[in-house]
Amino acid sequence: MAVSQFSSMSTRPSEALVQCTSSLSRFIEFGSRNRTSKQKLLLIRTFNSRPPTTSFCIKCVSSQPSPKTKEEDTSSSQNSSGPDTASVASSIQYHAEFTPLFSPEKFELPKAFFATAQSVRDSLIINWNSTYEYYERLNVKQAYYLSMEFLQGRALLNAIGNLGLTGAYAEALSKLGQSLENVVSQEPDAALGNGGLGRLASCFLDSMATLNYPAWGYGLRYKYGLFKQRITKDGQEEVAEDWLELGNPWEIERNDVSYPVKFYGKIVPGSDGKSHWIGGEDIKAVAYDIPIPGYKTKTTINLRLWSTMVPSEDFDLSAFNAGDHTKAAEALTNAEKICYILYPGDESVEGKVLRLKQQYTLCSASLQDIIARFEKRSGANVNWEEFPEKVAVQMNDTHPTFCIPELIRILIDLKGLSWKEAWNITQRTVAYTNHTVLPEALEKWSFELMQKLLPRHMEIIEMIDEELVHTIVSEYGTADPDLLEKRLKEMRILENVDLPATFADLFVKTKESTDVVPDDELENCDEEGGPVDEELESEQEDDVLEEEKEAEAVQEPPQLVRMANLCVVGSHAVNGVAEIHSEIVTNEVFNEFYKLWPEKFQNKTNGVTPRRWIRFCNPDLSSILTSWLGTEDWVTNTGKLAELRKFADNEDLQSQFRAAKRNNKMKVVSFIKEKTGYSVSPDAMFDIQVKRIHEYKRQLMNILGIVYRYKKMKEMSAVERKAKFVPRVCIFGGKAFATYVQAKRIVKFITDVGATVNHDPEIGDLLKVIFVPDYNVSVAELLIPASELSQHISTAGMEASGTSNMKFAMNGCILIGTLDGANVEIRQEVGEENFFLFGARAHEIAGLRKERSEGKFVADARFEEVKKFVKSGVFGSYNYDELMGSLEGNEGFGQADYFLLGKDFPSYLECQEKVDEAYCDQKRWTRMSIMNTAGSSKFSSDRTIQEYARDIWNIIPVELP
Repeated sequence: MAVSQFSSMSTRPSEALVQCTSSLSRFIEFGSRNRTSKQKLLLIRTFNSRPPTTSFCIKCVSSQPSPKTKEEDTSSSQNSSGPDTASVASSIQYHAEFTPLFSPEKFELPKAFFATAQSVRDSLIINWNSTYEYYERLNVKQAYYLSMEFLQGRALLNAIGNLGLTGAYAEALSKLGQSLENVVSQEPDAALGNGGLGRLASCFLDSMATLNYPAWGYGLRYKYGLFKQRITKDGQEEVAEDWLELGNPWEIERNDVSYPVKFYGKIVPGSDGKSHWIGGEDIKAVAYDIPIPGYKTKTTINLRLWSTMVPSEDFDLSAFNAGDHTKAAEALTNAEKICYILYPGDESVEGKVLRLKQQYTLCSASLQDIIARFEKRSGANVNWEEFPEKVAVQMNDTHPTFCIPELIRILIDLKGLSWKEAWNITQRTVAYTNHTVLPEALEKWSFELMQKLLPRHMEIIEMIDEELVHTIVSEYGTADPDLLEKRLKEMRILENVDLPATFADLFVKTKESTDVVPDDELENCDEEGGPVDEELESEQEDDVLEEEKEAEAVQEPPQLVRMANLCVVGSHAVNGVAEIHSEIVTNEVFNEFYKLWPEKFQNKTNGVTPRRWIRFCNPDLSSILTSWLGTEDWVTNTGKLAELRKFADNEDLQSQFRAAKRNNKMKVVSFIKEKTGYSVSPDAMFDIQVKRIHEYKRQLMNILGIVYRYKKMKEMSAVERKAKFVPRVCIFGGKAFATYVQAKRIVKFITDVGATVNHDPEIGDLLKVIFVPDYNVSVAELLIPASELSQHISTAGMEASGTSNMKFAMNGCILIGTLDGANVEIRQEVGEENFFLFGARAHEIAGLRKERSEGKFVADARFEEVKKFVKSGVFGSYNYDELMGSLEGNEGFGQADYFLLGKDFPSYLECQEKVDEAYCDQKRWTRMSIMNTAGSSKFSSDRTIQEYARDIWNIIPVELP
């Protein structure tokens, strides 16, 4: 097919053509993983100082890739189908000179990174354009994945790895006086996410592209991310991310792709019978595209991020010249701050408004873009009934809930469809992934606030709520009003809001008839029939008035919009993200909805991309896998990893596994020294817990276990402790949300314990406690390959899935954990004997909390001992009474050990003793490690995406010719 042009939004017109001059530029085929003769086009621009001629042509080079030996690096530039080192070096030099962001004198690391990234981006743009044009021509059904987070990590190594050009770029940079490793390290992590939600979304994009599915991602372009974490003597400190300070070489600003987004205003009926949303605050969402390449395929899909602004005319020049500079830029500031911060604090009204603005901006801009694409592909005759046959919208958690009322608004108010048509189309188009059972994460927003900010959407949400009430009443009838009232209270979208007018008298009950006493007898009788004591009656009247005043003083419960309920009602599919999580979703969280619509509910166990999380981040292990499996097909078919089981006892394989692990540990030793100043031994067990800091994830139990271990060490002689304990380096990483006080206390506690333990000469290398600051994807890519034990110890039933547990298992790390989230399935796949299990089960949790509230729980002596030790002040002067107080008492907010650390602590300690015992037998431990890698095949995001595509989106792979 014809080669498409460069994007005119991102490059100069002269770059839009391929100039056939003295090697100025040429197309080169890169290897296809399915080894067909289909052409794979890649642009490599080479540098030439002579001026170009005026003639232009397109040259397509096609050749069958030669077979590789087992020893040959599959990403090497020696592959005859790939570009030679000189071409890559020339392309980098070209961008260093003609796409300059730095002074021309030197080719130092920052400049080398940008020039290299821009060189790679050339290839991605060509492939992106070809992919997009092919989808346009075929008018295929396309999936759109909307997420508030995309935790991408660094892009350079992933991009050249997927293109099969790692070797070529490494050699080219070496010739230019730089190393690929140093150049890659210059790239900041894209600050577009925080935890597993965003990392999952990024893994999904990689799998969509690799599997050739027609799909896009939509998100927001956060200027300052969540925050950059610094660790000081006071604990965690937050500063703004600076990832965009020098620009982002991967993004392509689409100045011709922007959409209006409105807030506030009012609704007025028009003469045409339609509702018109007028007035208010208007902003513009502008598109920034990031190409996402698949692995060894030409398919390159898109992550479209929205940035918010207003036109220059909204800058109040008169106010500025009058000296009111703040007022002059008010409109600009209000627009731009929507995309400043991921998850701005929402304790204030202003914070809540900003969160809602973010969510609505994502949904409105994305849907306008999706609809514009649908109309363009449909041509002159747009048939809206076909919209769900061409578009699938997936809401990643409740943040994109506004997709539902926004799609209805556009279809009714702008496209002229009826309510019935719009509601039907919306339900067939939209699907919802639930990621949590935590009440605070099942978003509820103020009815009044939403009505003010998005008045038209609240009208539509009220209509959806009325549809739901009608469905419930029709399904269950009114024979049992108490049961019906209970169902409506649980299922309605609007909480503490009166029933719609059509159902207002649904629960009006006929008062029970009573014997009537004649009025003349009532006048002088009390309720016992005796004469009235007028003084007593007066006192009683006063009491009644006082009670009425008190009743008036009691606040009415807040009127709320339950976003999760709206997601369930407005979607055709609802899925959990692990088997146990999906069971909780159907049996507890949305049980009434499940009974009403059982066909809606599915499970889609999460997965992670084996490209980033084994192939690129752990090259030593990757080489071992390819060698022993006799193929590199495992990179796209992780089912082949299961074949490793038959070699688990092979001494040569075990030796190689241990050597690869030690090499990775040595890298982490250097990293820890650089980032924290602490020296750790590579001979110690690397015990790692890295994830968002939250009480339910129980980093507190981990550190209390370490404190108990430390206390026992201190009670022994040097000989005894060396004989009793396996040396450990206990590594923590993760961010506590800026306003989550208890989580920040946990960070402070971990760092205080580390400061004490790490400087204790009696303990030495037997125990080290490290908190890695500013944990992100790049840090994970370093820590996970080096891990030997990883802790996934959340309270059972509270973690939806987890994905880091999958990454650790893939890299031959053994897990210690509860039966929570994907731990359940990982344990099944790797084998019970290769997983350290402890703790209460999910079905026991409610009963254990009840036992606690009734004062029947008796804490283990070891738990009381470790709390007392912490309170003794051994870890410094900080007052940990409130942190320890959360583990005490039987009831009350912030007390009563809601996350059951006291209950699980004894079994946790006993399980850790089993870990030490197993680690002492390195042959057994290495076998367990191999079995974890072999058993991780299920947890590829390729498998997950294939299930979404088949069961929810109804899309098929489209491979480019």
